[in-house]
Amino acid sequence: MKIDFEHRQAAHCESGVTSNLLWSASGGKITEPLAFGIGAGLFYVYVPFIKINNGPAIAFRTFPGHIFKRTCKSLEIAVVSKKFSSKEKAQIYLDECLVNGHAVGCQVGVYYLPYFPKEYRFHFNAHNLIVYGNDGDNYLVSDPIMEGTNVMDSYQLERVRFAKGALSPKGHIYYPKENKTITDDQIRQAIKGGIKKNVYNMLNIPGSFAGVSGIKNTGLKIKKWRDKLGLEKAGLYLAQMVRMQEEIGTGGGGFRYIYGAFLQQANIYLPENGLCDISRIFTKSGDMWRTAAVHAAGIYKGRLSTQEEFNAMGDYLLEIAAIEKTAFETLKQIKWR
Repeated sequence: MKIDFEHRQAAHCESGVTSNLLWSASGGKITEPLAFGIGAGLFYVYVPFIKINNGPAIAFRTFPGHIFKRTCKSLEIAVVSKKFSSKEKAQIYLDECLVNGHAVGCQVGVYYLPYFPKEYRFHFNAHNLIVYGNDGDNYLVSDPIMEGTNVMDSYQLERVRFAKGALSPKGHIYYPKENKTITDDQIRQAIKGGIKKNVYNMLNIPGSFAGVSGIKNTGLKIKKWRDKLGLEKAGLYLAQMVRMQEEIGTGGGGFRYIYGAFLQQANIYLPENGLCDISRIFTKSGDMWRTAAVHAAGIYKGRLSTQEEFNAMGDYLLEIAAIEKTAFETLKQIKWR
């Protein structure tokens, strides 16, 4: 059983899966940047009391699953999304989907993916891929961050679909309920909705843990980490930030580049709103995140260790917060035509 499906490599797993699942219905119009932007994928959150791999929970994108759900909802596409308590029922359901002609998205754990290089395997359970067919006990897998397709046997697939730990996928499977045609007007309205949602998420969530306030708050905290946590633990916290920023999916800087590309493509549907000019601000933010990651690496690898270096790291984030605040406030002020 092999569904007519074209694998396309992407920068990030969920936005890539979303684009690939909607590619046919949209006539190739729902690119990865459009899926990411319509799904309001850009975010930042710092939650110190939740630990992942012995470091604080830090995320540079919206919660796993939201990009696909928001994009489909904005485009008026019904979705099927299921989790399972039984591994047997999960495989039966997957097989039924394939028989019925549905390529399906699956949430999986990274650690046991057989085609992942060993140095990229760690316990992270919010990766996404597509299963689009099977040949006996082997399943055809399209992982959008890989150059080509892969094959996993039923045991390997079951193992990653039921990985244990934080964000355990529990066999999570999702797909569009029907191959519904997507019109340009639907895309146009979905772009507006996605931008408005992302503006709210980055500017208006109360407290100082999320959005641009969260970035600023993290920058201020970093300046205190050396004295408060000690050099070794502070270095590990910065390593956690770089891991979440650069190694999980596309990372903080990469997500900013994708959002900039989204605004450039959105400008085709909504010209005369200055979206291309605003996209350049996000490119600048992406550059700053990458520069900050290099500086953080110098600290946790022991090349940099003074308080001045921690202050400089904190200042990078304060500058990034100011840049992204300007970008989202500019988007907020648009009077849509």
